[in-house]
This record gives sequence, C-alpha cells and structure tokens, in this order.
Amino acid sequence: MKMKYLQKLMIISVPIMLSNIISQVQMIIDRIFLGQMNTLYMSALGNVTAPMWTTMSFCFTIVMGASILISQSVGAGDDEKVESYAASMIKWNNILPILLFFFWLFGGEYVLRAMGVSEDIMPMCLGYMKFFAPTFLIVGIESSFSVIMQTSNYTKPLVFYGIIRAGLNILLDWLLIFGRFGLPRLGIEGAAIATTVAEYGGCLFAFIVITNKPLKTKPSPKSILTAPAKPFISSVGLGINAGLEDFAWNLGNLIIIRILNSIDVKAAGIYSIVFSVEVLAVVVIGAIGNGTMTLSGEAKGSGDIRQFSGVCKIAYLLCAGVAILILIICLIFPENILSLFTKDEEIITGCGIYLLLVCLNLFGKSGNIIIGSGIRGSGNTRWMFFTQIFGTFFVVGCACLFVYGLGFGMTGVFLAVMADEAVRSVINLFKLRKILLDWDKTGAVIS
Repeated sequence: MKMKYLQKLMIISVPIMLSNIISQVQMIIDRIFLGQMNTLYMSALGNVTAPMWTTMSFCFTIVMGASILISQSVGAGDDEKVESYAASMIKWNNILPILLFFFWLFGGEYVLRAMGVSEDIMPMCLGYMKFFAPTFLIVGIESSFSVIMQTSNYTKPLVFYGIIRAGLNILLDWLLIFGRFGLPRLGIEGAAIATTVAEYGGCLFAFIVITNKPLKTKPSPKSILTAPAKPFISSVGLGINAGLEDFAWNLGNLIIIRILNSIDVKAAGIYSIVFSVEVLAVVVIGAIGNGTMTLSGEAKGSGDIRQFSGVCKIAYLLCAGVAILILIICLIFPENILSLFTKDEEIITGCGIYLLLVCLNLFGKSGNIIIGSGIRGSGNTRWMFFTQIFGTFFVVGCACLFVYGLGFGMTGVFLAVMADEAVRSVINLFKLRKILLDWDKTGAVIS
C-alpha cells in the first residue's frame, strides 16, 4: 500500500520538482552572472526581490484554496463543483496581480527606503524593479494554469515549461548582463529583462498546453466566460489563510534583511548567496509538498484516512533524504559552491558555517512544508497561518536577541531561522496527529 501512495505522490511531484529545479538553476545562474560582475549586485538583488516576491508569492498561494476545493471535489466525484471552482478561479484570479503591477511600478521606491536600502545600491534596485514589474501581469493566469494541471494529476508539461523559461532566461542573461554581440551591457537591469521575457515565454507555452489538452479539472470556455465570482471568493476564503501565512513568513524575511542591512552593506548579499543553495533543496521539498496537499485533499474527499496518513509519512521520509544529500554535498564542497557566486575570498572562506546551518535547517523546514501540506489538505488553512504569525514574531525576536543582544552578528540571523523552523515543525506535528486521531475516532476529518 505504501508503494501505491509513493507512486501517486511521484506522478504529481516529480514533474513539478523538475520544473522547479530547472527554474532555480536558472535563478542561481542569474546570481552567478551578477555576483561575478559586481558583488554589490547580490545585495541589490536580495533587497529588491525579497519584497516583490512577498507579494507575488501571495498571488500564487491565494489560489491554494481553489486547489484544495477542486481536489476534494475530485475525491468526492462532484464534477459540477470541479468546473465551478476552476472556471471562477481562471476568470477572477487576475485582479490582484494587475493592481500589484502598478504598485511596484510607481511605489516600489518607498518600500525599499523603509527597508533601509543603502543609497549605494538603490539605483540598482530601482532599475531591476522597473523591468521586472511586468511579470505581475501574468501571475494570475500562471497560478491558475498550475492548479489545473496539478489537480488533474497531469504535471508533465511543467518540465518543458521550466526548460523554456530557464533556457530563455540564461541565454538572455548572458547577452544582456554582459552585453554580448554588440548589445548594451545592462548589468542587473539586463537580468530583470531576461527574467521577464522568459516568464512570458513560459506562460505562452502553458496556455498552449491547457487549451489543447483534455484535462479532468479544466473548465469549458463557456463556463469561464459566465463564471460568477462567488466560487472564487469561497476559495479565497480558504486560500487567504495560506496567502497570509506566506505573507507573514515573507514579512519576517523582510525584517531579517532589514537587520542584515544594519550589520553590513554586503550582509544581505551573503544571506542571498547562502540561501540560494537552500532554495534549490526547498523547491524539491516544496514539489513533494504540492503532491502531498493534492493527495491529502483527495483523501479527505473520499474519506480515506490510510491514504492521508501514508502520503504524509512517505513525503517526509523523501524530504529528509533530500536534506541529508544536500548536507553531505555542502560538507564536502563548501568553498566550491560559494565560489560560484562571488570572487570575494573573504566571503568564500568565511561563509562555510552559514552553509552548514542552512543545510541543518532543511530538516525543520521539511517538516513544516510536508506537515503543513497535510493540514491544509484536510481543509484547515487557518492553523498554518496562526503558527506562522507566531513564527514571524519568534524569528524576528530571536534575530534581534542574537544579533543586538548577544552580538552574534550574521550567525545570529541563521540561528534564529533554524530555531523558528524547528519549533514550528514540532507544533505542527502535534496538530496533524490530532487531526488523524479525531478522524480515526469519528470517521470524519475534524480539522
């Protein structure tokens, strides 16, 4: 039976995983190009992408409610609800991203100044922001397409989607950052243009796939045109907690960057470099989390407690394996990894300990991602939001204590992040066990 759950999990997760890995390799190469050209570009990139990704991530996570409701409707065999939720999502999920496009285009500088961004790197940040902002115009449709493919258990096209985006981005990075073949040498602005063009190319591919492939959760064009807002509002009511949870996590991260900016102008850049390695592992773990949420949602819809429990257990074991592998690689090749991002010998020789700490952090983060996915699949998105509110206050408080009170410097920031993930993973595990115990006693999920 466990192998059956593993197979189901892999069918959904592996294509998402490959797509995410490709995208992260693209982002890492982006950072390598910029870091090799100018170390300050890394600080600029860390400062500008953190707040912009906070709002973009909110747009992606807010559709999690639709994903949960669609998955539960699939498990219950209710095709009418599947079409209703999917059609309403596609039609109404573009309003917020468009508003955010105008916000970042005209008001982004005020956010950066509130974060304490140095005047040395402010022009770099604003240049990147200007050319990256148009990606918000397609975030709504991209996130909707992702939900349709995921809930249809048809995620293979996401691999080609990732290849197209990454290929375009890397090629354009090389041309525009360094000014190859007579093109202007645009530096960090060239990186932003490359990313934006690549996102539009990937979105076009996803549109072609969705419109030409019969998928079980894809609504008809007519149902999209006539879809009322009510089903989407209902799904937002569920997804808003996931969106706010993600926003709370990112808010904590923004405050962490503010603390780093107070330490040293290069501190945010170092933080960005080290966490680039962790992010490569997190996208793998996150893909397994996506599969976990979809299958646990289906399990709730069909009343299958064995699938719910089995999927969560196998998913965490897989993620622990990923964490161990990354830890081993970083223990063996720390300086080789860091030298990819910068030529600064001081950073290369002094940041090995930070690399080790973020690798150890993967075990707690894996717990939060997988356990949280199971809790959300049960229909409870509020719990994870509440624990993340606690986590945001906890990580910021620990960071202030370690950095300003105990004088640990940057090490204190990494220790605070580790403590936060570890504490929340234990709290969330107790909640998941309670859900399973209540389900076992009553025959229904009590979230």
